[in-house]
Amino acid sequence: MYNSIEWVDGKLRLLDQTKLPCQVEYRDFSDYQSVAKAIKSMVVRGAPAIGSVAAYGFVLGASQFAGDDHAGFLQHMEVVSETLAATRPTAVNLFWALRRMEDTLREVKDNSFAAIEAALLAEAHAIAAEDIVVNRKIGEYGNEIVPQGANILTHCNAGALATVGYGTALGVVRAAHAAGKNVRVYADETRPLLQGARLTTWELMQDKIPVTLLTDNMAGYLMQKGQVSVVIVGADRIAANGDTANKIGTYSLAVLAQAHNIPFYIAAPTATVDIKLIDGSEIPIEERTKSEVREIYGQQVAPAEVEVVNPAFDVTPAKYISGIITEKGIVLPPYSVNLLKVMVR
Repeated sequence: MYNSIEWVDGKLRLLDQTKLPCQVEYRDFSDYQSVAKAIKSMVVRGAPAIGSVAAYGFVLGASQFAGDDHAGFLQHMEVVSETLAATRPTAVNLFWALRRMEDTLREVKDNSFAAIEAALLAEAHAIAAEDIVVNRKIGEYGNEIVPQGANILTHCNAGALATVGYGTALGVVRAAHAAGKNVRVYADETRPLLQGARLTTWELMQDKIPVTLLTDNMAGYLMQKGQVSVVIVGADRIAANGDTANKIGTYSLAVLAQAHNIPFYIAAPTATVDIKLIDGSEIPIEERTKSEVREIYGQQVAPAEVEVVNPAFDVTPAKYISGIITEKGIVLPPYSVNLLKVMVR
């Protein structure tokens, strides 16, 4: 597995996922503004990864302050947090990580600037380290629902590239593969930015896990032929009732899976659960630029003036979800009861 997020010599180093699979290129970031742009432009993507990167962006923001008064510093950090928070509205891990950084800042705000920066960096490192541990636990629990010889269908990329390491949905795949279950992955291409085609296939091939690429409209055909054992996807935000926002196209897969009596699972850390939201109707859905649909890698594939709708996510109603695989175990319906139990555990 490649490390997609690293802290090196006081800078944040990211694997540029817009260049994969054609180029493996790392970029260094030394200011919070460029980190915000990297999140927005999807140099880094995936809810857990976005959260960790935002935490490091917060650290860089602190190091950029040139004044000598604490009041001015705290005002500066409010701007830093607001800038990072404005990048991707759907991924709740972004706001969860920023809240942790803000809480740490409040605890140490009266210390020297050097001590404040050290405390913030320690918290960012903790967020990153915890993510890997959490993902491995998700993989451990998720392995329990994967049958021997399973054909696992996934959508978008919820692997090491979407996290600090190991992955959520692909963490389950990795655990099943390591257990000798002889699994195969079917990866949807995931238009419009092709995260499944570009990232999931590349990532699994690096680990020599069997993977087959599908166009997004082929999933129903394979299900009808009995070639899909289980669907496992990630999540960007989960409401209190279990409604789940994930990459656009996930809802369609869930409906297809139910029609064919195929289990449909979400794999996500509890940090992705937004217990304040009653249901999925309250989840903000990011609308991205129209050019992403009209073009592929800058090459026009549709009339330049055609009207476009481009939501980055859709919401899968809880009734289509067989279970939510978390680092604390597999949560089963009724989610409005059982998610709350897990969150307070």
